[in-house]
Amino acid sequence: MKLSISCGAYDRTWPLIAKHIEPEGVELDWHIMPPEEAFLRGMVYHEFDLTEMSFSTYLLQLSRGDNGYRAVPVFPSRSFRHSAIYIRADAGIEKPEDLKGRTIGLPEYQLTANVWARGLLSDEYGVRAEDVRWVHGGMDDYEVGREEKVPADLPPSIDISPIGEGETLWGMMTRGEIDAIIAPRSPRAFDAGDPRVTRLFVDVRGAEQAYFKKTGLFPIMHLLGIRNDLVEDHPELAKAIFAAFEQARLHAVTELDQVAYKYVMMPWLIENMAEIRSVMGDDYWPYGIEKNRKCLEAMCRYSHEQGLAKKLFKPEELFETVE
Repeated sequence: MKLSISCGAYDRTWPLIAKHIEPEGVELDWHIMPPEEAFLRGMVYHEFDLTEMSFSTYLLQLSRGDNGYRAVPVFPSRSFRHSAIYIRADAGIEKPEDLKGRTIGLPEYQLTANVWARGLLSDEYGVRAEDVRWVHGGMDDYEVGREEKVPADLPPSIDISPIGEGETLWGMMTRGEIDAIIAPRSPRAFDAGDPRVTRLFVDVRGAEQAYFKKTGLFPIMHLLGIRNDLVEDHPELAKAIFAAFEQARLHAVTELDQVAYKYVMMPWLIENMAEIRSVMGDDYWPYGIEKNRKCLEAMCRYSHEQGLAKKLFKPEELFETVE
C-alpha cells in the first residue's frame, strides 16, 4: 500500500524519509514541508493520507466531529513555550502576574504554542485566559490579513477581536496599543535586536528547566494523523505506522550519542545532551500514551479551559490503539 504523507524532515523522521526504516506493508510517499503548510493542506484540505497535525487544532476538530484524521501517539514536535511570550519594553511588565488586565496579541488564538503558553501562565502565575484582552492578526508586514485557519466558537468570557485591516501586531506594539505578543515565531524586530521588545522570561532556559522540574511537562506540539477512512478500512495500519515511527525515533536517539561524528550541527552536542538528560532523564521524548499521560491531560484541560475543545477529553479518546 502506497500512502502519501505531509510532515517535516526531523532527525526522528529522516530514517523513514530515507527508507532506512519502513512501516510493514506500507510505502510512504513523503511530502516534506513546514508544519503550517502540512496543517493547512492536511488538516483543512485533506490532501494526504497521513499528516503532521497541530495538537490544538486536532482537539478543536475532534470536539466538533469534523476531524478528517485520527491521531496515533507519535509526537514529531515538542517545545517549551516560555520563549513565546514577548513584552513591550516600556509596558511596566516585570513579572508574569503583571499580564493581568493587559492587551495581548496573537497570530491565532488556537495555535498549540499559544494554548501551552496560556496554560503555563494560568497554572503557574494565576493569569487566566479570561483575565486578558486578546487581539489576533498578522505579526509583521508579510502577514497582513492573517486569519484563524480553523476558527473557534469561543465563549463570551474570552475577550478577543481581530486587529484592524492592514494592521500588524508589531505595529500595534510600537504604538503602545498592545502590551505583549504570544507567538511560536518571534517578531522580526526582536530577532534584529530592537530594544522596544523583550521576552517576558529573560532567562528562558532557566525558566523552562525549572518548569520541567516542577511539573514534569515537556509540551507536545504536533501529532501524526491517519485519514479516517484508512483507519476504518485497515485496522492494523495504525499499529504499523506507530511501530515504524517509534523505530525511527530510537534510531535518532542512538545517533545523538555518536562521538565519532556529529549527527546535528552542534559542536558541543555531547555536553548539551548530558545537560538535557541531567534535567529531563534519558527518555525525554517518548511516544505512546502512558509515558505522556500527564502532558496529554494538561493539553486536553487547557484546550477545554480556554474555550476551544467543547469537552474535556481523556487521552485514550484521542488516539487509535497502537500498543
